[in-house]
Amino acid sequence: HLHRASLLLPALEAALANFSAGAAGGVVQPVRTVLPVPRHGGYLGVMPAYSAADDALTTKLVTFYEHLKDSSVPSHQATVLLFEPSNGTLKAVLDGSVITAKRTAAVSAIATKLLMPPFAEVLCILGAGVQAYSHYDIFTELFTFKEVRIWNRTKEKAVKFASSVSGPVRVCSSAQEAVTGADVIVTVTMATAPILCGDWVKPGAHINAIGASRPDWRELDDELMKNSILFVDSRDAALTESGDVILSGAEIFAELGEVLKGTKPALPEKTTVFKSLGMAVEDTVAAKFVYDAWSAGN
Repeated sequence: HLHRASLLLPALEAALANFSAGAAGGVVQPVRTVLPVPRHGGYLGVMPAYSAADDALTTKLVTFYEHLKDSSVPSHQATVLLFEPSNGTLKAVLDGSVITAKRTAAVSAIATKLLMPPFAEVLCILGAGVQAYSHYDIFTELFTFKEVRIWNRTKEKAVKFASSVSGPVRVCSSAQEAVTGADVIVTVTMATAPILCGDWVKPGAHINAIGASRPDWRELDDELMKNSILFVDSRDAALTESGDVILSGAEIFAELGEVLKGTKPALPEKTTVFKSLGMAVEDTVAAKFVYDAWSAGN
């Protein structure tokens, strides 16, 4: 039911705008609770949300273990619970990993639609995991790029990615090679220190920064963070969870929802960064979409 993540865009745009509208928008969502698992180096995140506009109530449970010895186990695993808001009954248990991958890429696509330069020709993806695939799928569906490049810390994964997606992808031997001259850059890595430097980035490029979801992790260096216009999904989350934002001291210009509402400009002529941490209401909207499609089919 989520084969084409682009079908989620209208619902996600509405949810982002409602979130940024505050109490009037009817989205109730705390910043996620993250429980460390010190003995094993992992985390359990709990992400509940209610959307009045959708009358949908969910919570996502997500585990993330950054440096697993057994690479057959994904770094992130997730489950979404969908409840009946009127009485609290559990209606469905959904695979949260697919929902997370698809909704994250869809939100990046919304940001890119608003913020990328008008004649974007080169897409660069840093990282070759689950999010790289979901971003590639929706970006090549919605936008027309003349060239797609990929870089990954282990080159074998980048080569595998290039051979398994539907269109031509150039495998680059360094992040700098991949980024140089790119109009749209997507960072979907497990990096804990910067892998993208501001002095490599073409002026006017747009960056979707997806990784580094802890306050002490980074993907982007200070130069890039401070010399770009910074957009986020949630101010509160970015100031609590994003090492790229916290450690650089970069100023947040707007939430994506404020741009969608028209209360803040998009500024596609500038170099822009969208720092995505992912919000519970995005999971709520996606889970309801899947459940409604499944219900209609049955």
